[in-house]
Amino acid sequence: MTNLFLKNFFQGLLIIGPIGLTIYVIYFVITSIDNIIPSVAKVIPGLVFISTLLVTALLGFLGNKFVVGRFFVDAVDRILEKTPGIKHIYSPTKDVMSSFVGDKKKFSDPVWVKTNENPEIWRIGFLTQKEMADVDKHNYVAVYLPHSYAISGWVIVTEEKNIKPVVGMTAASAMKFAVSGGVAGFHSDENIFKAPE
Repeated sequence: MTNLFLKNFFQGLLIIGPIGLTIYVIYFVITSIDNIIPSVAKVIPGLVFISTLLVTALLGFLGNKFVVGRFFVDAVDRILEKTPGIKHIYSPTKDVMSSFVGDKKKFSDPVWVKTNENPEIWRIGFLTQKEMADVDKHNYVAVYLPHSYAISGWVIVTEEKNIKPVVGMTAASAMKFAVSGGVAGFHSDENIFKAPE
């Protein structure tokens, strides 16, 4: 009886946990953005969040589709990249964000990396620099290795012979596989983990 209760309890937790966490994260993001202008948020909850989404989309549209918009975005970009102090925040943030979205995505080339010879251990990563000759590392490459269940990772520089292209997985599924700790499957959105019967 106790075992049956615990089994059902954990099955319920597997259903409620991801839904509850997703709802909490969405609520946290919306309320955090809403609290930028708390007086408006008190009167019409969600208005600041929706306005922020619309203004961001409008800026993206104007910045990409119109010459004047592109000129303005490039001018602001140049100013921020040359302003002392601010450039150390703006430039890395811009580089990291453009690595994940936009035309300059960097994490688009998944590779297997040999991180240990004996026993042989391979990790999944993303090729970020195909050659390192500029820093006197000929026949070396840079690979980003994401951490599981985190938004962090680390970069290694290794010889080309230690990497192999990932076959049968898109960049998105490779990232999902790495970040999920290997729980996410290769060929579909289904998880390979199954709760014990």
